[in-house]
Amino acid sequence: MTRKLALEDLSVGDTFESAEHVMEADAIIAFASEFDPQPFHTDPVAAKDSFFGTLVASGWHTGAVSMRLLTESLPFEHGVIGSGGPLTWASPVYPGDALRVLTRIEEIVPSRSKPGRARVVVHCQTVDQAGEVKQDFRPNLMVWSRDVDPQG
Repeated sequence: MTRKLALEDLSVGDTFESAEHVMEADAIIAFASEFDPQPFHTDPVAAKDSFFGTLVASGWHTGAVSMRLLTESLPFEHGVIGSGGPLTWASPVYPGDALRVLTRIEEIVPSRSKPGRARVVVHCQTVDQAGEVKQDFRPNLMVWSRDVDPQG
């Protein structure tokens, strides 16, 4: 089992890299059919006449896969709890793309009112097998010290 990370384990500049996740056409279609039913996400034939010219994953599918990879590669003691941040989809995700998330800690801001807690700004880039950025996200995360109860 991977050791869970707490605030005292983190430093600005720390980097983390996830495992890969291959985006299969069937999964792209299934996700989009339920959550983002647009022809360029759900119909390979119709997608040929779209802006993309081929089937592409929904950005929300890319985001969901990225979240899975992020939580596995950044195992915080109390979970990856976000409070927003800028998100862009830099380029389309195609069937067969092998995605991984590269994360760097950019800032750690200790709470003035709640000791043992901090806002941690991370820069997460979801890249494909060639290193092309597919999604760029800079969330603010809440992180606690190991000896602090997040409910207290």
